[in-house]
Amino acid sequence: MELSAISDEQVEILLSDLLENYGYDFTGYSRASLKRRVVRLYTLDKITGFTEFRYKINNDPVYFKRFVEQITVNVTEMFRDPGFFKTLRNVVLPRLGTYPLIRIWLAGCSTGEEAYSVSILLKELNLLHKSLIYATDLNPKVLEKASQGMFPLTNMKQYSENYIASGGQQDFSSYYTAKYSLAKFDNELRSKIIFSTHNLVSDHSFNEFQLILCRNVLIYFDRDLQHKVLELFNNSLEDLGYLGLGTKETIDFSNIASKFKRLDHEKIWRKVN
Repeated sequence: MELSAISDEQVEILLSDLLENYGYDFTGYSRASLKRRVVRLYTLDKITGFTEFRYKINNDPVYFKRFVEQITVNVTEMFRDPGFFKTLRNVVLPRLGTYPLIRIWLAGCSTGEEAYSVSILLKELNLLHKSLIYATDLNPKVLEKASQGMFPLTNMKQYSENYIASGGQQDFSSYYTAKYSLAKFDNELRSKIIFSTHNLVSDHSFNEFQLILCRNVLIYFDRDLQHKVLELFNNSLEDLGYLGLGTKETIDFSNIASKFKRLDHEKIWRKVN
């Protein structure tokens, strides 16, 4: 696959079209990663030229939907980075257990594996009944999949290992029912999750949260957009609330850094008074 199939200038034209015609602002996304995904789709769909590609994106609603699905990144798994979830289990969530209602925002939730992981932690800590998990993503298709709570059965071995490594002591298979090639997670876990679209680039804060998780999303944004999103999280987080990021992400060089103190080991920060 040759990156020259689409030029840098043509990528900018597409980004301008998306903003003008659909209100989707990808201009702050890392260009290298965005271009790779655009070129991959262009090659995969055997488009004959840039003019045709641009026309389809701007005039064919079905193809536009496919384009957005392909250029947004949706890679996730349950209890990914088990040490992170162990800290949620042992440190963060027990502290939040004193609240009458625990509000959690999972930003960039993709197909929902992380949302169900957090729901399992809350259930095991006897906190699920007084919790609400807002799981948001830009991509409506992945949210539709997430709301079904069904994942490939072949993934369960890895997810079970992650769960145990994160401190889980139950039989992981007790949380789902096998249906053909899929694992269907219990409705109780789904009952406290609200899936909805939210654009981190253009949408505002919509609640006050005690915990915000946005893991492995900021790495696809340029520095200016990272700062903008981190400011959004700061405005959406109560005092003494927690912010969790991905393993390669940090708030250290942002405008909000002085307002947070990092927990030991994991990429979790607490908002100080």
